[in-house]
Amino acid sequence: MRVTLAYGEGRLPVTVPDDAVVVEPRDLPGLDDERAAFRRAVRAPRGARPLREIVRADDTVAIVIADVTRPSPSERLVPWILEECAHVPKERVVIVNGTGSHRANTEDELVAMVGRDVVERYAIVNHDAFDPASLVRLGTTSRGGPAWLNRRYVDASARIVTGFIEPHFFAGFSGGAKGVAPGVAGIETIMHLHGAKMIGDPAATWGRLRGNPVQEELREVVAFAPPHFLVNVAINRARAITGLWAGHYLEAFEEGCAFVAESAMAKVDEPFDVVLTSNSGYPLDQNLYQAVKGMSAAARIVRKGGAIVAAAECRDGLPSHGRFKDILAMRASAGDLLRMIEAPGFSLFDQWEAQTLAIILQHAEVHLRSSLADDVARASHVVPSRDVDETVRALLARFGPRARVGVLPEGPQTIPYLRAARTDGA
Repeated sequence: MRVTLAYGEGRLPVTVPDDAVVVEPRDLPGLDDERAAFRRAVRAPRGARPLREIVRADDTVAIVIADVTRPSPSERLVPWILEECAHVPKERVVIVNGTGSHRANTEDELVAMVGRDVVERYAIVNHDAFDPASLVRLGTTSRGGPAWLNRRYVDASARIVTGFIEPHFFAGFSGGAKGVAPGVAGIETIMHLHGAKMIGDPAATWGRLRGNPVQEELREVVAFAPPHFLVNVAINRARAITGLWAGHYLEAFEEGCAFVAESAMAKVDEPFDVVLTSNSGYPLDQNLYQAVKGMSAAARIVRKGGAIVAAAECRDGLPSHGRFKDILAMRASAGDLLRMIEAPGFSLFDQWEAQTLAIILQHAEVHLRSSLADDVARASHVVPSRDVDETVRALLARFGPRARVGVLPEGPQTIPYLRAARTDGA
């Protein structure tokens, strides 16, 4: 049987046994009229007054968007929001690009994200988690976490957050309050939200909100300066909007999570010997750091001692910014790497992604098809693959003719779970 894996801006074909199990999200159709659906949602929102009533003409408005590593349809959402807020002078509006701890996005990227007209007419700022002057500390959470948020966001009298909802590998779901923290949070807050103890908690996992320490903590941070209005969407593989929720940043979000869980989470009966996965293609697979998410989805259904074959282009390397690359190089094995990160007192930026990768590698080996040089892949504790077909043939020869094979063509767009291991999606 021939299947294709999302890779960069294209697909990678690969031959798998005819009895391989292909796990894909239900490819829901896009809404018939996205703009009309948006207007209905923001004018009759969940748990809030209509957007036009919340935002007054004399308000200062901050609109938070997801950065270039996320496929959120900001090029549609932002102009529609600005139309609803047309009574506000453009000089009183700022668009805050929620980069979290990622790099600043270029002007060309911003144009692709929100459109040239918006870039030329409105103020847009890249959030900088590392710039104390652009941040304000609002308090401390019950777990002792410092709540640092972007000053332009906090100072706005009308705060709007946008984003898209999908299962997330340790926050349960993306979207909601996560657009604010870590989206426009300071690095101290981001480090706390990604601490080894919370990331290593079994409840910090795909599709779980209740009892998830990461989700609970980020909500505490955001509660110091909550958004006044939320617009979240679900999208299909063509980035068409399949669902849209607006209003209170928790109520509307949780309604969207229930919708997404039905289409994006899939049950399998027993684990596989080999699981093929992607990271949903560009922009989600632009570096190895992001590609860990696709591996994490596969790890949920691969047997102990099995193999994951991941396809992620990684055009942006590991990436070069941050400490992910440095941390991976600190120990020669995944086990030693995990012990180092989990040791009391260890704290380095990007440790959470290295920790997640190390946890996966303790469970199964990972073969990576990417644009990375082989020595870079090996230094990252994964096995380089130049040809996915060849890698699959070799693994099948090793595991035998009765090996079970699973395929996640869209990677973390589908989150599989074993029949006995369903998490609480709400």
